[in-house]
Parts: sequence; C-alpha cells; structure tokens
Amino acid sequence: MGSQRLDYGWIVVAALCVTETVSWGILYYGFPVLLRPMEADLGFSRVEITGAFSVGMGVAALAALPVGRWIDRHGARALMTLGSCLGTALLFLWSRVESLAGLYVVWCLMGVALAATLYEPAFAAVVGWFATRGRDKALLTVTLAGALASTIFMPIEAWLVGWLGWRSALLALAVILAVLTIPLHALVLRPAPRSVPPAPGAERAEARVPGLTLGAAARTTVFWVLAPAFFVGNFTTNSVTIHLIPYLADRGYSPTVAAVMIGWMGAMQLPARLLFAPLAARFGHRVVTAVIFFVQALSLTQLALLAHLPTLVPMVVMLGAANGMATLARATMVAEIFGPRHYGSISGALALGANGARALAPVGAALLVVALGHYERVFSLLGGALVLAGVGVLVTRERARPEA
Repeated sequence: MGSQRLDYGWIVVAALCVTETVSWGILYYGFPVLLRPMEADLGFSRVEITGAFSVGMGVAALAALPVGRWIDRHGARALMTLGSCLGTALLFLWSRVESLAGLYVVWCLMGVALAATLYEPAFAAVVGWFATRGRDKALLTVTLAGALASTIFMPIEAWLVGWLGWRSALLALAVILAVLTIPLHALVLRPAPRSVPPAPGAERAEARVPGLTLGAAARTTVFWVLAPAFFVGNFTTNSVTIHLIPYLADRGYSPTVAAVMIGWMGAMQLPARLLFAPLAARFGHRVVTAVIFFVQALSLTQLALLAHLPTLVPMVVMLGAANGMATLARATMVAEIFGPRHYGSISGALALGANGARALAPVGAALLVVALGHYERVFSLLGGALVLAGVGVLVTRERARPEA
C-alpha cells in the first residue's frame, strides 16, 4: 500500500507541474504584460489599474488560511478544480471590462481563484502524499516546473497582445487555462492518504504524523520572524515583477524585450532550485534563506543603478535565482520546522502575509513612485528592506520541535 501511495503521489506531482505552470503563467504573470495596453485602452492611471490587482492579491491572502484548512480536511481535488473553472470564467469577463469598477470586481473574484490554484494549495496537496520521505524532492519538482511560468507565458502573452489586442489575448488564454488545468485537477488529484476519513483503528497511525498545530506554531518566535520576512520578500520581488516592464519601457526598452527579461528571470529559478537542497543541507535553512534576501537586495540595487550599468544580465540572473530559492525555502521550512501534520493551516497563515505582500506591492510600489519621485529611489528603499529581512532571519536561532 505504501508503494502504491508513493507511486500515485508522483502522478499528483506530475499533474501539478503542468497546472501550476499554466495557472501562474496566465492568472498571475499575465497582468504585468497587459498593464500598459489596459492603461492606454481604458484611460485609467497605473495606480488605479494596479489597485485592481492588489485587491485580488488581498482576497487571495485572506482566503489562504481557510484554503489550507480545507485541504487539511478534504484534499485538493474539488477546491483546485473549482478554482480553475472560476479563473477561466473570470478571464472571459476580464476581456469584456469597460469600467474601473468592473475591473475591480473581476479581480476581487480572481483572488479566490488564485488562492485555490497557486502554490499554497498545491504544496499542501503534495505534502499530503509525502509526509516525510521524498517530500523535499516532490516540492522541488513542482517549483521547478512552476519556475518556467514566466519564461513560457510572458513572451507568449506579449505576442498575443501585439497580434490580437489585449481583449482577444485574454480569450485565448482562457481557453488554454481551461484545457490544461480543469481536467487534470478534476481527474488526477485524488484525496491524499491523510485527507480521507480514517479507517477503524487508524487513529494511532494518524497520531504518529508529527507536527505542531497552528496555535502552537503561532506561539514560537520563529513563526513571527518568518512571517514579516516573507512579507518583505514578496512585497519587493512582486513590485519588480509588476513594475519592471513599465520601468524599462519608460527608459527605452521595448515591452517585448522587457517581458523576455522577466521570462529569463523565471528561467534562472530552475538551476537555483536544484542547488537549494544541497546548500540547505550544508549550511542550514536559516543561513540559506537569509542569503536569499541579501542577494535579492543586491539585485534591487543594480536595478536602481540602471542608468549607470552597461547591462542588466547580472540582475536578471541573481534576482531570478534568489526568487526561485525563496519559493522553495518557504515551502520546505514550514514542513521542516513545524512538521507536516497541519502543514496546510500553518502555510496558509504565513501566506496571509506573503500573499498580502502581493496585494500591496503593485499599488504600493506605484504610490511609492509618486511619493519618492522615480523608480530608482523605490528600488533602493526596497533593497534596504530586504537586508533587514535577511538580518532578522539570520539572528533567529530558535527552532520549533514538532511532536506527534
């Protein structure tokens, strides 16, 4: 039975590799590509339009905790299937938007779709099948595939917008999302062994699965260090994701070249994630996570010095690699520090801050540009915040002790 469960767990991983790549590539990375075309067509300011994206990220953050608890109890199949259906319908509605209020309604609902389809529910689904053995490898596999999302989809989306216009491009993306995610979620994501009602006498086996409850985790210092650190990391890197295309376009780069640059940042995540496990085994998760924040800070500094640098290739390599490791660091540290038994709930609680940062980043960075005068000062400020996050992780030596 254990072998069968392990084998089917890898089928679940394979399905999630496809659906996470497609869902991230369309539902998340599509927005920055469409930002300038929407701005020109709808006639609203960048702050107003990015505010809709922020609303969606805020809803996704608030939904993360109930999503995690649902998956701990019932598994991922129904939730992720409905999330993909909702995302598909919303892409169609987004293509028909004419007013700012309509855009905000679409993205408010899109936040629910994001919470039900992106990494948090996927990681919880994986951990359900790999409580201990093979867990890190399975999570690594999903994130390696997900790292290709921007590399694959942002250039495609930029090409579709140039060929069809942003509205028709959304219709094409809706079809792709439906065909590649709904059947896989509905047919492949069986309930994990620990997500089905226990058979008579199985309570003892369940009790041996180690892990702190959410309440116990929230009483540790390390939880409250990780929560703001990942908030800062997500805020800064998502500010770059959303604003890099308009920033570079304003300084003479074509939108397609800027989109390809973000795509290559995604490609750099793959080799970095392959290095994460050996580096974490050698130096420890705490040290590696702190270094990730420091490298992100250095990359932001390079971006702020764009006018004085001959190339942005080092920034693309370093920021892409650090972002790739950051995603895997959060996924593995929750299970490593707090245990797998209540992974969905604890991961969802941390995602309140991490996804909340995605909510604040687009409009927050736009407001910072208005307040500080130009993007270079914003990137310098965000780089300093990343340094503080890295120091916070580095000086925290407490480790929670999950018990059965």
